[in-house]
Amino acid sequence: MRVASLPMYDLPELRAATDALWAGVGRALAARGVAEIPSALCRDRALPSVWLDPDLLLSQTCGYPLVRALAGRVQIVATPRYRVPLCQGSWYRSVVVVPRDSTAGSLADLAGSVCAVNEPDSHSGMNGLRALVAPLAGGRRFFRRVVWTGAHRASLELVAHGQADLAAIDCVSLALFERALPELVERVRPIDATAPCPGLPIITRGEASAGELASMRAALADVERDPDLAAPRDALLLDSFEVLSAEVYQRVDELEAEAARLGYPELA
Repeated sequence: MRVASLPMYDLPELRAATDALWAGVGRALAARGVAEIPSALCRDRALPSVWLDPDLLLSQTCGYPLVRALAGRVQIVATPRYRVPLCQGSWYRSVVVVPRDSTAGSLADLAGSVCAVNEPDSHSGMNGLRALVAPLAGGRRFFRRVVWTGAHRASLELVAHGQADLAAIDCVSLALFERALPELVERVRPIDATAPCPGLPIITRGEASAGELASMRAALADVERDPDLAAPRDALLLDSFEVLSAEVYQRVDELEAEAARLGYPELA
């Protein structure tokens, strides 16, 4: 069997929906002639090793590693569209959240604060926030401290419990947290949002043929129309899929370059 994963929004509380969606994707792929479809998603390997596995069938990645470590090594199959207010088609934003009782009225008020960030190679948690902060930083350090948490959930927990002053949370993640962890989300409030960027793409191995790509895209189109998958689609806020070119994801580079131009090359 080949390897598949859907790691970006795979909340434990919604895992049954993710597994049901994957079962539907597998059926659609098989109907389109794709072979060696794994019956279960891979959840026990580091993401880079899955993304670069020569036997990769499908996975999902963030735009930042897509244009960095994965550039020229994987192919984009499609980009999901989610039923989330801050999503514009297949583009999304991150929501900058602060503790519910924070006195900050704007991002500028958070100079000298503690910022929680999921990963250094995250667009939603780091790159988008860096671009938002850059005009305010004036080429200087903006935060007193940056805490690397390893996950949006961990960042949200720090802010909710007053252990960090802000975090940028992918708007799809935040909407799913509202469903799965409402008591946690109630402890924060939005204060700003990052600039729009192409959403988190579904990818396959770099050596996939044009025919394989066409079959995969057709299968995903089947998934978005399958009435038997309405429940998992709804649980995961999934609407449909759109095919975006690799060039569209240069938006990630543009935001990084703009921050560097403003003298703020690192989130600090």
